[in-house]
This record gives sequence, structure tokens and C-alpha cells, in this order.
Amino acid sequence: MSYVVNYHPFQFPYFCRMIKVFLKNKIGRRVESGHPWIFANEVARIDGECAGGEIVQVFSHEKKFIGQGYINPKSQILVRLLSRDQRDKIDEGFFHQRILDAWNYRKKLGYIENCRLVFGEADQLPALIIDKFNDYFVIQTLSLGIDIWKPAIVDALESIFKPRGIFERNDVPVRELEGLPQVKGFLSAPFDTRISMQENGLTFEVDIENGQKTGYFLDQHDNRRAIKHIVKDAEVLGVFAYTGSFEIHAAHYGAKSVHGFDISEAAVANANENARLNRLESIVKFETENAFDVLKKWSGEGKQYDVVMLDPPAFTKSRETIQKAIIGYKEINLRGMKLLRKGGFLVTSSCTNLVQPELFLEIIQMAAKDAKRKLRQVTFQSQAADHPIIWNLENTNYLKFLIVQVL
Repeated sequence: MSYVVNYHPFQFPYFCRMIKVFLKNKIGRRVESGHPWIFANEVARIDGECAGGEIVQVFSHEKKFIGQGYINPKSQILVRLLSRDQRDKIDEGFFHQRILDAWNYRKKLGYIENCRLVFGEADQLPALIIDKFNDYFVIQTLSLGIDIWKPAIVDALESIFKPRGIFERNDVPVRELEGLPQVKGFLSAPFDTRISMQENGLTFEVDIENGQKTGYFLDQHDNRRAIKHIVKDAEVLGVFAYTGSFEIHAAHYGAKSVHGFDISEAAVANANENARLNRLESIVKFETENAFDVLKKWSGEGKQYDVVMLDPPAFTKSRETIQKAIIGYKEINLRGMKLLRKGGFLVTSSCTNLVQPELFLEIIQMAAKDAKRKLRQVTFQSQAADHPIIWNLENTNYLKFLIVQVL
């Protein structure tokens, strides 16, 4: 498989023709306040013809400079801002410095071995995701403007880290909204894409080529430690187990037994292998089942557990289907509560960006009301700090992690 990345003509040398984008009157206040997205319907005019991916300068209706970023006339998000400084030169060095800044931030917080190295807008690199697994890196370039700079990004990773391998997981539908194809493959010399990583003293095998998203959900890294005390000597049920990270942590922290389910046969095989890697296969078992079916069937049969853990995928990515997501979250949490002994603990998550924290808590309360159970909150957290939250950027505040005692 080829791993040559072609350079785009706008990149090298720095493209000097600067297109100017002017926002409509009053509409630009959100952007001036810090939001990096400019929608097509917010633009009054564009001075000059521009090509997709080209760097443009953005001005208010009053011709005040706001920022510079890349444009894509095919996208609803017309411009994504990279910088608020008119003096910044958007070139290879710019991306090298931004990635270096992101790495220094993670190191300061103690995320060294495995982490989300770049989290898009939160690291002032819109639509760019880079996950670091030891000496291997997985990249997602989710818009045309950042995809054009992929060679510079790869060069920066090579320069800063001297990695053993770089892989792109751009097999995601959102790229099609930008006029980009879905692709995945090597951006370095080929390597074995099933790699091993350590988390909280445990070993996990990660399939960065065929696993979900980049292969492993690093955003729950800190949250997995939060179950340490409630699972000791407990009978635990884990639903939407994927590669078994929460369930294996529960076994490691002293659970009496752990039963995990996922609808994917490949994920279950990986989860059972991870249990064996950690010599916990006598405590934790994984099976292939539909989560909704299991929760409904077992709650109807009156099965009981001390801890129920729910870590579902995103139920919607569109505002048009948000009501279905709310119904889905309520259903699984209602069933999960019914499977708990009195005084047991519900560990539940949502990674649906459109379900903001207040709404998520409201859904859990609705489920408790229907289950005729009272809740005592143990902890309510977001994603790990290597996925930083920027205030007023809702898409950076996406993960909700809740532990409640169900009375």
C-alpha cells in the first residue's frame, strides 16, 4: 500500500493571494467572541474567487480583522479559523508549532504514553484529530482545509516524535460533506496495525486499522479509574463493552464477576483476548449480544447486579434525530436501573455531542422516575483532560460520565 502524500499547490510555497471574507452585520458577534466556525449564511461577500482549502482572511461587517483560516465553498461550514493573528503565516512551520504546543500541553498534564495529541478546535487545529499510542500515531483529517495540510502534519510528527508508524483513519462519512473520499492507510512505512498499549497498569491490544474510530477510546482513560471502589467484590454487568476496557478495569479492581456484552463479534473477540492478556479471563467474560435486547430481556427476568455499566456509542449526529437519541438513552438507563440491587451503582456515559450535560442528567432523572428509584450522585465527569474543553465551543464538551447509587 502506498504511503506517499501529495503536496497541494496552495501549501508550498506559501500561497500569497489573500482572499477576504466579510461577515454580515451583527451575525459576526459569535465569531468575534471566539467561535472558529463561519457558516455560509453568515457571510455577506467574498472579495475574489477562491478554491476549496485556500487560506482566507475574515473581517467583520465593519472591516475589522477577525482571523484567518481555510475555506470550502462546498461545506456548510464555509471557513474554519486557524489563527486570530493577522501576522501568522499559515505554512509548514505553523502546523509544526501548533502540534508541538499541543504535545507540550499534554506532557504538562502527565499524558505521555497514550493520549489524544490533537483535539481539533480545542488545539486551534479545526477538524484535525491525532491519537498517540506509544510510538504510533493515528490521524483523522475531517475537512478539506486540513486534509490539504496532511503532508505538513506528517512531517511535523516525524520531526517531533520519530514515530514507529503513522496511520490515517479517514474512513468516516463526515468527510463526504467536505467533498472528500473515505480512505484509510499508511502515512509512513507499513507496520503491524494491531498494537499493544498500557492504561492504568493494564494491557490492551488495539486494532488501529479496523477498530472503531482510531481503535481505542482514550477519552475514558481517567473515568475508568473512577469505578475502582464501587466494583470491589461486586457482580458487574457491562453493556456496549467494545474492547472491554471498563469491564477489565472492574475485574482488575476486585470485582467478583464481570459479564460483558457487545453486538460486534470482532470487538468481543478482542475483549476476550484483552482479558487473557491481563490474566483476568476467570473473572470477566464477553459475549456477542444486542445490548437493547439483553437489557430488556434480563430486566424482565429479574436478574440483579451490584454494578451496571453502560458505555454506548453516539446515538445521533444530527439535530433532526435528537429525540430518538433521548428515547434510546432513557431506555437503556431505565433497564440498567431495573437490573440493579437496591444500593447498587449505575455507571453510564454519553458521547453524543448534541446531548449536552444538562440534558443528559435530565434523561437519567426521567429514567429513574419511571423505574421508581432514587439516585445519589457519586461523580459526574467529562472526558479526560487530553481532550480539552473550550468554553462556548459545545463540540469540545461532548462526553458525559456519571456514577450514581440507585436506591
